[in-house]
Amino acid sequence: MPQIIDRFRSSTAGWLRGSLAGWGTVALIVIGLIGSFWALAQRPVGAWAWVFPLALLAGAAILAAKWIGNLATSYELTNDRLILHRGVLLKSIDEIELYRIKDIRLNFSIINQLAGLGTISITSSDETTRAAPLVLRDIHRARARREQMRELIEAARRRRGVRELDMVHEDLGEPN
Repeated sequence: MPQIIDRFRSSTAGWLRGSLAGWGTVALIVIGLIGSFWALAQRPVGAWAWVFPLALLAGAAILAAKWIGNLATSYELTNDRLILHRGVLLKSIDEIELYRIKDIRLNFSIINQLAGLGTISITSSDETTRAAPLVLRDIHRARARREQMRELIEAARRRRGVRELDMVHEDLGEPN
């Protein structure tokens, strides 16, 4: 059994702190909560009072969906593989051999940087990422994890004797 070097998942708390969508969700919940208490304190309760509980429910639903989605997906990094665990009721496990990873891209906004988050996009020759890159969103310590993956990828390639060869197709044009 390969040794697990790192185990992580997307962070719901980080998403709340480190994204505009998270900030909007917090705002919905706070406005809904405060507005609901304020609307209930009014006598008589206005016909518009339903707006605040609706905002609270919408914010709570968004937060619950994000939390369950993050809870349902986790990642394990070993010497040889990145292992993806997905699902709550129906589980699936997918693996990407590290030596097959072609590129690791790190994206983060200013807000993400303040919260210590990043989005890691992985492109490989594996079927998992052939159609589109694997995107790991809202990852704590994304820079350090990307660097750790890069070092493990190089070590896995050396162990297997794999060398990267990029084939670039250039249009040579029409003969004169």
